[in-house]
Amino acid sequence: MSEELFEQMAQTIIDGEEEVAAKLAQKALDEGIDPLQAITDGYMPGVNEVGDSFACGQAFLPELVMAGEAMKAAIAVLEPAMKAAGTQRHILGKVVLATVEGDIHEIGKSLVGTMLTSSGFEVYDMGVDVSTADVLAKAEEVGADIVGLSALLTTTMVKQKEVIDEITKRGMKVKVMVGGAPVTREWVQKIEADGYSEDAIGAVKVAMDLMSE
Repeated sequence: MSEELFEQMAQTIIDGEEEVAAKLAQKALDEGIDPLQAITDGYMPGVNEVGDSFACGQAFLPELVMAGEAMKAAIAVLEPAMKAAGTQRHILGKVVLATVEGDIHEIGKSLVGTMLTSSGFEVYDMGVDVSTADVLAKAEEVGADIVGLSALLTTTMVKQKEVIDEITKRGMKVKVMVGGAPVTREWVQKIEADGYSEDAIGAVKVAMDLMSE
């Protein structure tokens, strides 16, 4: 039964249907499905499909944004249940997430935030088009362990470097992980980021590794 529900969940992301995505999330909770499983087995395949279509030019930014909104709607329903289930958990670390200045892509970053939250991190998601100064101010304010920077455009990737340079200049004790479609391992080495992941699931492992260093 849940297989069919998971397929419907994926489809709501592909179709960008916020209301249906939220309804199915509630249905999953009512049926006693683990909220994290609903995300990983239900919605994530839809997100991945939209992401792949976007990468090979079969889907465009509006579809990506709609998929992101549908995902957010589902998460809004599932997150309280995840937090309730994880109330006794030890906080692994504090993470400030942002899509860099000049870039408005949301979907990957939001997903990383959700996966980190459900894995026991305290996440401060600053949204999209966030300036270097704002990122650093937030990191200092909350005492962040990790800053996560997302960029989907080759033109905005340089902002990831800008943040890292500024952190180094200020001598801040915070790790930086980066991600986004155009980000490569070569780029990560060049800007001396501490971690990199191609997807939200991998990002959790990277964050955990950074915390144990």
